[in-house]
Amino acid sequence: MKGKVLLAPVLPILLLFGCTGGRTTAPYRLTAGDARDGRNIILASGCGACHSIPGIHAAKGEIGPPLNSFSRRSTIAGELPNTPDNLVRWIENPPAVESGTAMPNLGLDDKQARDVAAYLYTLR
Repeated sequence: MKGKVLLAPVLPILLLFGCTGGRTTAPYRLTAGDARDGRNIILASGCGACHSIPGIHAAKGEIGPPLNSFSRRSTIAGELPNTPDNLVRWIENPPAVESGTAMPNLGLDDKQARDVAAYLYTLR
C-alpha cells in the first residue's frame, strides 16, 4: 500500500515528462520554444553584435542593453510588460511594436522567435 501511495503524486509528473518529450522546463512551458535552438538562432542572427548575452561567448555587444537576468525583468524595451507573448512579438518584429527602435527586424519566424524567447527566459 505504501508504494502505491508514494507513486501517486509522482505519476502525473512522469506522464507530463513523457508527453512533452522531456521538455518540462519553464522556458518551454512559457514560450513553446526550445532554448537550445534559441541559442543557435541568437548566434546565427548576430544578436551578440549589439547585446552581451550570458552563455554566448561571442555576444559582447554594447549597442543594445545587456540581456543578463532577462527572465527577472519586468519590461521589454523599457515599456512592454515582460510576458511570453510580448517577447515573441518583439523578437519577430521590433519596429512594428515600437516605432523608432534601434533594434532591427531580423526576419525571424514565429518558431524561431519562440526559441529565442525560451533561451532569454533561461537567463536568471
